[in-house]
Amino acid sequence: MQPERQIVNTEKIAARRLSLEEVTKLGVNDRIFVSADTAELKLPDCYVPAFLTKSGEDFEGGSITARTAFQEEVSCLPDDENDAGIYLADDNGPVTIEVLQSAGVVLDLALFVPGGDKGALTALYAAARQAFGADVVQIWRQGLKEVPDVKVDIFEEQIPRGRKGGDSPKRDRRAIDTYPTRADFIDFSAGWKPVVEMHRPVVDDTPTI
Repeated sequence: MQPERQIVNTEKIAARRLSLEEVTKLGVNDRIFVSADTAELKLPDCYVPAFLTKSGEDFEGGSITARTAFQEEVSCLPDDENDAGIYLADDNGPVTIEVLQSAGVVLDLALFVPGGDKGALTALYAAARQAFGADVVQIWRQGLKEVPDVKVDIFEEQIPRGRKGGDSPKRDRRAIDTYPTRADFIDFSAGWKPVVEMHRPVVDDTPTI
C-alpha cells in the first residue's frame, strides 16, 4: 500500500467557529484562523493564522477583512454557512482544524553592496548558502543597478491644500542616504509626498570665542 503523500505541512489544533457577534468583540491583536484558499492556490479545509485589519467594533456591515500571517488580505462572512468562517484556538473546541505552517520567509530587501561587482555578489550568495545549507537559498528574482556616489536628503513634504501661493509646505526629513535607493521602500504618510534633494551639510556660522 502506497503511503499517503503529504502535500502541505499543517498542524492540527482544537478550535471553535466564531459568530459575527463574537468577531465584533475582537481587536487587531487577537490571533484568529481563516481559510487558506486564495485565487492562485486552492487549499480546501486548510486555515492560516490571521489578524483583523481593523477592530471588530468598527464593523459596518458586509464582510470582515483579515490579513494573514502570509500578508494576504481575505474577506470573511462569519455567519454565512457557505463561508469557511473565522476560528479561534480553544483547547475545549468542538472541532479540529488543519492550520498551514510556514516553510520560511522570502526576503524583499534593498541590499547595498559597496563596490558590488560579480565577485562580491558570488561571495554574498555563498555565505548565505553556508549559513542555511546548500540549495536552500534560492535566488528567484534579482535586480541589479549601480548607483552614483552621491549623498541625498529624503524628505516627506505635506501636499498643499486650497489655493496655491500660500504658506510654504511643511517638510520632515526621513533619511540621509547614498543615491536614493531607499526612497522606494519608505512608507510615506497619507497626505505627504516624497522629495529627494542633494545633501547639504548643516554649517554652523555661530561665532566662537
